[in-house]
Amino acid sequence: MRLQCITSFLLFALMPLGVLAQDVITTSDLHASAAPVLENLLSADLEGNPDTAVILSRVSLPPNTALPKHWHPGEEFAVVIKGAVTLWQKDKDPVKVSAGEAIKVPLKQIHTAITEDESVELIVFRVHAKGQPERVLVDKGD
Repeated sequence: MRLQCITSFLLFALMPLGVLAQDVITTSDLHASAAPVLENLLSADLEGNPDTAVILSRVSLPPNTALPKHWHPGEEFAVVIKGAVTLWQKDKDPVKVSAGEAIKVPLKQIHTAITEDESVELIVFRVHAKGQPERVLVDKGD
C-alpha cells in the first residue's frame, strides 16, 4: 500500500517534468529487478581444527531466480525458513525443498538454487578449509 502511494505521488509530481507513466517503476518491476541477498551471520575457525572455517549465512532469494552455478570447497547445509526452492546439482535429480526442510550439498558439488513464484529465505551453514573462497563460479556450460 505504501509503495502504491509513493508510486502515485511520484507519477503526479513528475508529470510537469515530462516524465511519462511508462517511465515510472512499478511494484512488479521492483520484484523483477530484486537481487539475491547473502548476509554472513558468522565466520569462525572450528574449535580444535584451526585449518577449518565455519560460515553461517542468511540467504534471501526473490521469486523466479536462479543463482549462478557454483561449488564450495567444503560441505554446505541449508534449512529453508520461508518458501520453497529447487536445488539443482550436476549429475543428480533436482530436489524441491520447502520451509522447515533441510538439505546437504557435498564437497565441490556443482549446484544452483532456483525459485518459482515466491521468495525464499534460507539459513546456510558451510564448513571448509580456511583461506579458501566461499564459492567458486563455474562456466555456464557445466
